[in-house]
Amino acid sequence: MFHVIDRIAVEEDGDGDVVLCLHGLGGDSNTWTPLMPALAGYRVIRPDLPGSGRSAAAGGGLTIEKLVEATLSICTRLGVSRAHVVGHSMGTIVAQHLAAAQPHLVRSLALFGPLIAPPESARANIRARGEKAHSEGLRGMHDIALALVNAATSTDTRQRQPLAVAFVRESLMRQDPEGYARSCEALADCKAAAVERITAPTLLVTGDEDVVAPPQSVRAMAERFVQAKSLRAVVLNRCGHWTPIERAEDCARELRSFLAAQR
Repeated sequence: MFHVIDRIAVEEDGDGDVVLCLHGLGGDSNTWTPLMPALAGYRVIRPDLPGSGRSAAAGGGLTIEKLVEATLSICTRLGVSRAHVVGHSMGTIVAQHLAAAQPHLVRSLALFGPLIAPPESARANIRARGEKAHSEGLRGMHDIALALVNAATSTDTRQRQPLAVAFVRESLMRQDPEGYARSCEALADCKAAAVERITAPTLLVTGDEDVVAPPQSVRAMAERFVQAKSLRAVVLNRCGHWTPIERAEDCARELRSFLAAQR
């Protein structure tokens, strides 16, 4: 089923307990397509967040807070009062803000390529990327896509998984430049959620070659989830930042097992 809610494109599949999937910067609902077999038996809701994918025209300036508000609006419109929340990259930040502010809504958190907030050293690069998309349009997005494929996927992925490389490249190049620029601004300016208050069971999955969410940072992140009812951190071998795309089978196995434990 396909919805348009406040100019936000939302895909909905299946029946059962709700799983809400939040993609990252440069992604859209298709980020989760490789993991859909692991979500059989659930009601899966996958929005293109404002500024991304088919929702690029939704809203004006973007902040993480506005992305959280948009997500809450989607839940309200679709009658969702409790959900397992799955996130990738920037979507993990949105998910953490949801879990900290709306604990009654978030039943569990499964976070791929997770980060609490970008380090200061990365924020300038994110802003520069947004400025390039804004000033150069489609040509800029082409350059951004090529650079991120090289920087954000693993050596193994680039050498042995041409379909994964093509997916990441196309996901980035299909973004509306203005929407991508606004998403960059939201990420560069974001503040950390109060993760110490999060009580939901949490799964953290990263890659050993993830330069955005490196294993040491994810381990430090895990130590801050002091109230989580359970927490598991996983590092996948030969994997970069696009975990659901680069290591779909491994991610599906971890997600399936994690969600089964919450029943």
